[in-house]
Amino acid sequence: MIPTKEEVIRELKKRSCEKIKLAIVDIDGVLRGKVVSLDKFISILDGGMGFCAVVFGWDMEDKSYDNVSVTGWHTGYPDFNATIDLSTQRNIPWEKNLPFFLADFHQDKEQGGLVCPRSLLRKITQKSLDAGYKPLFAQEFEWFNFEVTPDEFAQANGSLPKAMTPGMFGYSHLRASLKSDFFHDLFDLCGRFDIPLEGLHTETGPGVYEAAIQYSEILLAADRATLFKTSVKEIAYKHGLMATFMAKWTEALPGNGGHVHQSIWDPSLEKNLFYDSNDNWSMSKLMRQYIAGQLYCLPHMLPLFAPTINSYKRLVEGAWAPTTLTWARDNRTTALRVLSGGKKSTRLETRVIGSDVNPYLAMAACLAAGLYGIEHQLDLDKPATVGNGYKDYSNGSIPTSLQEATAAMKNSEVAHSLFGSDFVRHFCKTREWECREFASKVTDWERKRYFEII
Repeated sequence: MIPTKEEVIRELKKRSCEKIKLAIVDIDGVLRGKVVSLDKFISILDGGMGFCAVVFGWDMEDKSYDNVSVTGWHTGYPDFNATIDLSTQRNIPWEKNLPFFLADFHQDKEQGGLVCPRSLLRKITQKSLDAGYKPLFAQEFEWFNFEVTPDEFAQANGSLPKAMTPGMFGYSHLRASLKSDFFHDLFDLCGRFDIPLEGLHTETGPGVYEAAIQYSEILLAADRATLFKTSVKEIAYKHGLMATFMAKWTEALPGNGGHVHQSIWDPSLEKNLFYDSNDNWSMSKLMRQYIAGQLYCLPHMLPLFAPTINSYKRLVEGAWAPTTLTWARDNRTTALRVLSGGKKSTRLETRVIGSDVNPYLAMAACLAAGLYGIEHQLDLDKPATVGNGYKDYSNGSIPTSLQEATAAMKNSEVAHSLFGSDFVRHFCKTREWECREFASKVTDWERKRYFEII
């Protein structure tokens, strides 16, 4: 239940809170925010707050885009109007229980709302609810942890830091105990910050963990996933560590997945509409249409799942990430993995998604594509993959670069119909910028390969 404005103010005054932390999420899934006084917070609860439009006009390194239209030097970077979502109220346990709220631009129809990731997810979720489908989602993340501070990492000029723990040791009780204070802080503090974890364990690789977040209604799931990434980084700082959610930080090790689990329920949440007891795999017709929609739409929206240059270094054969447009039952080599079983647990796992993703955009894409399949009553006529999905090219392959994937999305009528032309144009411009930034840089690989010998 969403608290009223009066209830929130009364609670904050009762706690004698003097300041509140507020945040919005930019196009890359990065939290951008500020701390405001209690009086200021109260004053913006009705009319919203001005938030500088530059948050949608620059990249993750605060370099201004030169190719977007929604904001820029040509607009003078005015304020967009952000609205605080009272349902997101939390207290940050590692910051003396400082009150925290998320905001978005869903009421700013002409400006920020056109490109805001959280607002996009709201819009697609409402379409689902209007059709009588309540989406329940969850995300899981893999990430690496290193014994280095941000200052030390910056001074090292990109040289590889020391991993938190050595060796390849997935699901290890031993390695989890090696940094047990950090391990248990992650589980406990995330729980107290309303990011309940279903599981936390080591993955295969030095210093790598995996966490599965408890499923919930989709907007809350995206909030939790987004806040989880920042929370892990902040908790790591407290232990003298750095966490990375790069899709692939070294070619020598598997990448970091950010798989999204999803199911569709009736409005009362009493019936999982993906489940059919009469089907051999417990899959309903609705679930098959939803899967068919994702398979069809995936090439039209891949940058929402793989948004960085680095994302495509993860999507390679034999590295626990898919490379082909495939689906199967409980098969970790395919793009889509069906987990069929009981009435509550039957669901779809989209495995293309990496940990470097913006959760709002990934979940919006999953749901929009699934609804597309339902709306168009697509048949799941592509057979389920048996065995090695890397060798099943019968339905095509996943694009292999951000440049290729962005060009496909930019020119796709399907993408424009799913997400709106204003968003697609802006998002694709930001990905084109990302490609240009990379293309203009000289890499370590080039120096090592060409400096002496060429």
